[in-house]
Amino acid sequence: MATDKTQHLQQVLETHRMAHIEKLLDKYKEKRQEVKEALEENYKDKIYNPINSGSYAKHTAINIKFDLDIVVPFKRNSFDTLEEMFNDVFDFLYEKYKDVAEVRKQKVSIGIIFDADDNGDEINIDVVAGRELNQDQYTEDHNLNLFVNSQYGLLDEKTYIQTNIQAQIDHIKGKNNERSIIRLLKIWKTTNNESYKSFFLELITIKAFDKESISGNLWDKLKSVMEYIKENITKDNFTLKDPGNTNNDVADTLEDWEKTNLSNKMSNMISNIENNSDNIKTYFPINEEFEEEDENKGQYGLKDASIVAPSIPNKSQQFG
Repeated sequence: MATDKTQHLQQVLETHRMAHIEKLLDKYKEKRQEVKEALEENYKDKIYNPINSGSYAKHTAINIKFDLDIVVPFKRNSFDTLEEMFNDVFDFLYEKYKDVAEVRKQKVSIGIIFDADDNGDEINIDVVAGRELNQDQYTEDHNLNLFVNSQYGLLDEKTYIQTNIQAQIDHIKGKNNERSIIRLLKIWKTTNNESYKSFFLELITIKAFDKESISGNLWDKLKSVMEYIKENITKDNFTLKDPGNTNNDVADTLEDWEKTNLSNKMSNMISNIENNSDNIKTYFPINEEFEEEDENKGQYGLKDASIVAPSIPNKSQQFG
């Protein structure tokens, strides 16, 4: 019997909900709060209130791969240079947590991966240190400069990037249809080992909804977004402006061959799923940790009520 594509996608979203890992998520939130308080105690009046960011703050997180993010907005006169700020935050976090976690420099953030607890859970927190662009203006404009760690390559030959993380969060507010498609594309990316950045998938999904008349059931909407990606990503004039800084074109993070490859993948997915609806299960699999078919309703819930968390990917797989 043919697979009902929309019903399957609804089950995919249901089994990847963060609500299924509430106890694990509570551990993450407790660690995030602990790190926030440590930063506030150490830097005092050098910083504004740290904020939550990332996929969880945007309500696009999936329960098979996630971390929690903290943005620490420093005042303009707190450090002479962005590199000094970045290194100081790293040094502080390293000294505080070196005995209980791996603390590492990343491209624009500092990752803290706490040692596994008695349940085998590793808590992953990302800290982004930013310095306000204009003196005493952060609470008004939320503009920040971030240091770019040269170990991971420069952006446009710069050692910094201007952004507005609050604007990025606001960009997705109220976009519930877009969130569902973003989560599905992130599930595809994660379970099929694709390297595309989640932020890229987020922006291109939102742009598809802005530019096209997207309606119908869940499969219709997902297909429309995939068709938009297929038809537009390789165009010379195609852009994906970062809402945090319109001078940043996120489409430029892909090489031309990567754009062609993505277009072909979208085309093949659509064709393969339309030719055989069962193929949708390969591209968009159900999270089996939380699958249990209800014989009466044909719906999915938790496989085992005692399960509170999925297996967490290793340190190299987790993302922000």
